[in-house]
Amino acid sequence: MTQVSTAQAASTAQLASTAKALKCKECGAEYELKAQHVCELCFGPLEVKYDFSSLRFSVTRESIQAGPNSIWRYRQFLPVATDNYIDVGTGMTPLVRSQRLARRLGLKKLYIKNDAVNMPTLSFKDRVVSVALSRARELGFTTVSCASTGNLANSTAAIAAHAGLDCCVFIPSDLEAGKVLGSLIYSPTLMAVHGNYDQVNRLCSEVANTHGWGFVNINLRPYYSEGSKTLGYEVAEQLGWELPDHIVAPLASGSLFTKIYKGFKEFVEVGLVEDKKVRFSGAQAEGCSPIAEAFREKRDFIKPVKPNTIAKSIAIGNPADGVYAVDIANKTNGNIESVTDAEIIEGIKLLAETEGIFTETAGGTTVAVLKKLVEAGKIDPDETTVVYITGNGLKTQEAVQGYIGEPFTIEAKLDSFEQALERSRTLDRLEWQQVLV
Repeated sequence: MTQVSTAQAASTAQLASTAKALKCKECGAEYELKAQHVCELCFGPLEVKYDFSSLRFSVTRESIQAGPNSIWRYRQFLPVATDNYIDVGTGMTPLVRSQRLARRLGLKKLYIKNDAVNMPTLSFKDRVVSVALSRARELGFTTVSCASTGNLANSTAAIAAHAGLDCCVFIPSDLEAGKVLGSLIYSPTLMAVHGNYDQVNRLCSEVANTHGWGFVNINLRPYYSEGSKTLGYEVAEQLGWELPDHIVAPLASGSLFTKIYKGFKEFVEVGLVEDKKVRFSGAQAEGCSPIAEAFREKRDFIKPVKPNTIAKSIAIGNPADGVYAVDIANKTNGNIESVTDAEIIEGIKLLAETEGIFTETAGGTTVAVLKKLVEAGKIDPDETTVVYITGNGLKTQEAVQGYIGEPFTIEAKLDSFEQALERSRTLDRLEWQQVLV
């Protein structure tokens, strides 16, 4: 379906009070608030520009806290024109004060931002899709779509179903079964493409141009990416209207990383929090680490790679916002590291056994990089550090199969139980001896 021009014109006029324009991140050229993501002059990416002078007078801590218990408490910082947004309870996920993981790593003030329990599909993608589809509906789109490594397809299908929008989503054909099922249950049209994410994305760009659909991470990308800012807003609010000292987050396209940074800066600009230097560190899998490689080699450009890792949700070989992520890590005195698939599995297990949080491979990557940075002396134990967990482990069970224990199968008799209990204690002792060695 194509855009409805009258709806677009009306919504653009209403939106002018907070979001002013789409602005090129490279040359600064400005455009109307429509479905466009690339600058016509230099081909740079577009992002939403706001009128912060008016926001300083219209938004307070109290007005935010009086809002919905979702991302829409920050509605005036988001690119929607009306109050007819799509609210499925997304956001305001727990900021967990870590105890056991912090002790294991030797950190004093470690927090876990847990989007593994985000609604409705258990990943941070619900934030960006809620914003993108709200704006898509305002722009008159009736069919929405995306190119996805799994989580985004789940979220787009679910929220489109809630909003009554037609949905067609595209994924690589080798995704985990849980993520395929997690899209199909909402009855979208699901296209499984032979190829990696970058190939899927190129196909989707052609489909967007041919069919005029609203692709959340293509022609709607400037609006979609703004949803990630709420992960910055929430952490600041949940820390008592203060910024942390250090954050560690996964890197796929780099958009999440850059938008958390933007969220912190916007809260400072309107006077909701005091300014401070926050260090930004990013996490990638070695099998797809073009951003980490650019950071390590001190390059200001990204060399695309072919993904080969179990961390499929962050396996983007040609990341659109990679150079901006590198710039943020550099100017905040942060780091970007990569870890092996084996370390990713250990990261998943470490978070689960210390904090009771089961994360997918992206979270395992982030925890493994957190551990690596601590061991390298790149995180001060006294820093208030926030680690972002962006998805639920139930979606990628294949990643840990064969690396965790098996149940003890017993008879319904006390002596059978006692024998199994003794075996379990013996195994526990052996595991601890291996850890100590």
